[in-house]
Amino acid sequence: MASTARRLEGKVAIITGGASGVGESTAKLFAEHGAKIVIADIQDQLGQAVCEAIGLSNSIYVHCDVSNEEDVSNVVDIAVATYGKLDIMFNNAATLDPYKPRIIDNEKTDFERVLSVNVTGVFLGMKHAARVMVPARAGSIITMASDASKIAGVASHAYTCSKHAANGLTKNLAVELGQFSIRVNCLSAYAMATPMATSFMGVDAESIEKMANSNANLKGVTLKTDDVAKAALFLASDEAKYISGHNLFIDGGFAIVNPSLNFFQYPKSL
Repeated sequence: MASTARRLEGKVAIITGGASGVGESTAKLFAEHGAKIVIADIQDQLGQAVCEAIGLSNSIYVHCDVSNEEDVSNVVDIAVATYGKLDIMFNNAATLDPYKPRIIDNEKTDFERVLSVNVTGVFLGMKHAARVMVPARAGSIITMASDASKIAGVASHAYTCSKHAANGLTKNLAVELGQFSIRVNCLSAYAMATPMATSFMGVDAESIEKMANSNANLKGVTLKTDDVAKAALFLASDEAKYISGHNLFIDGGFAIVNPSLNFFQYPKSL
């Protein structure tokens, strides 16, 4: 029989980009499992709405631009002042650049904007989480990466670069913070119908899921933000107490195969 125990009872978690998409799903799931939640985002109305859905006695919203060090330092300080500690830092906030497949058409400003959020923002989240976790000699730092952290040709140059960097930062920090019993991991997901994705592609969620499923390796299953939230819950919980420096892929095997060279082609009639 599956356990119904709350896996984050008494824990305190900051979730950047927690107002929508993967962040929102994770905030709600962590709260269901007993965590106190600090949602850090720039979408103030949405962030407040998520807190109301979770319960204002168990969550707070803090406006935070993750590319601004003062904002990131402030959200960590507020979490500790409000709840007394910080157990989990989920660096989930991210952004995309305009679709321009040719590098000669890419703008330096767009490239730098993506890196400021997806790389500098992750670095700052890690830095200020470590600031309070090292003295406590405990904690779990999780960063949202992507299939683009491993394979090429699935995202823009800026986004791919940023997710490779997030994976590299995760590994380097896992080495540094292991001596303090702090675990550092990241999550890499396949395409999902998040608000960011629908806005970027200019189509509805159903269209994104249809496209993703047609290109997926694992058929008959649709990846949802809740699936990524469940993976984050595992890495944040004591069930993953000896997992660090790991990049967990939630992609149905997409990143391990080149479909154009797939040997295992069954007859269509099977």
